[in-house]
Amino acid sequence: MNNNHNGKNHSHYDVIIIGAGASGLYCALTAGRRGRRVLVLDHANKAGKKILMSGGGRCNFTNYFVEPEHFIGANQHFCKSALSRYPSWEFIGLVEKHKIAYHEREHGQLFCDDSAQDILSMLLDECAAAGVQVRLNTQIEQVQIVEQNDSHANNDEARFQLLTSKKLSKKDKNDPANEIKPAQIHYSCESLVVAAGGLSIPTMGASGLGYELAQQFGHKLNPIDASLVPFTFTDKTGELIRALAGISLPVIASNARISFRLPMLFTHRGLSGPAMLQLSNYWQTGEHIDINLLPDIDMTALLLDHKKSHPRQLVRTVLADYTDNSVPKKLLTALQTALWDDIKDTELANIKDERLTALGATINGWRIKPSGTEGYRTAEVTRGGVKTDEVSSKNMQSNHQAGLYFIGEVLDVTGWLGGYNFQWAWASGFVCGEVV
Repeated sequence: MNNNHNGKNHSHYDVIIIGAGASGLYCALTAGRRGRRVLVLDHANKAGKKILMSGGGRCNFTNYFVEPEHFIGANQHFCKSALSRYPSWEFIGLVEKHKIAYHEREHGQLFCDDSAQDILSMLLDECAAAGVQVRLNTQIEQVQIVEQNDSHANNDEARFQLLTSKKLSKKDKNDPANEIKPAQIHYSCESLVVAAGGLSIPTMGASGLGYELAQQFGHKLNPIDASLVPFTFTDKTGELIRALAGISLPVIASNARISFRLPMLFTHRGLSGPAMLQLSNYWQTGEHIDINLLPDIDMTALLLDHKKSHPRQLVRTVLADYTDNSVPKKLLTALQTALWDDIKDTELANIKDERLTALGATINGWRIKPSGTEGYRTAEVTRGGVKTDEVSSKNMQSNHQAGLYFIGEVLDVTGWLGGYNFQWAWASGFVCGEVV
């Protein structure tokens, strides 16, 4: 919506949303349906890039079972209102309305049958139908409060003024003879929504803009960190893990606060798979983690029983036979080298009960200390963010600045692996879109 009397490079909207990701697009279509004039701005060259790469390209767009305990943050109660007002069934209904085929995987996770592009196309189609404008390749240079006598705004409803510039193409940037300067455009709006996401996956265009804007308006941040991310190891444990790259097995992964019974994957860089990603949400640098490598077997009891019934057996024989060879031979050999190399050829009858007890406890509780994580490069989300006690849980409005809203990943709300972060994006975008 151009207000020509403000000059050709100025536009006024009811709502401007910074970020064309999951939460931003859902907020936009919700506000647009109410007849609001909505503009979505993003510095990327394509909307919804993280949507497209999520779930291996199939987009784990929500979960059948969404509860507040599936989310972490300094204020455990903050997410309750939005999640209750926009449950996963609402988004599933929209998916079905657009005839997008989907399927359920373990633990209630819902994925597209075909492609994540189906979800992004649905959101963009709904935005278009609601009259929402989406402008990409747009850098936010400045955000200011509009003063009452500000001639740029010339609109009683304008609270914010944005100065933006068009991002130059790579060709323009690399041409030494090119002296093109990006055109600057002013926008003004009544409501400004920050949906700029976190720092995870910088190759998808992640930036700290959302956090910078929050601090500009007096908001505090809880510490941010990469999360839903694989662990890395630099010691001898790392060498062992790298040698097992490609092997996956079901485990129970724990720390002092929580445990998850899920698959774990050995990689060339460390430990990954759902068990490790989930645990990373609750891990702090320097902490140990415990991994039960055979969660269905009490290894201490098994070894002591076999010492009585099959005294001439070896430890590796007991493991291979009792697990029906479900433990990959390569893993069994590596564990033997790491955990019981000194008694690998000793019959059970000649191994002290204390040694077998300790070995069993180690297999059922392998304690290791990650050196760190793979960081934002591969993290699915950013843990921490804008402090939620400074934001309304009912509509996501700032307690410091009227008309300013924060939604999605920029807030200190982080979901588990399994569609929960998308559900937070839809829910926070919805309750905000209902009021802006």
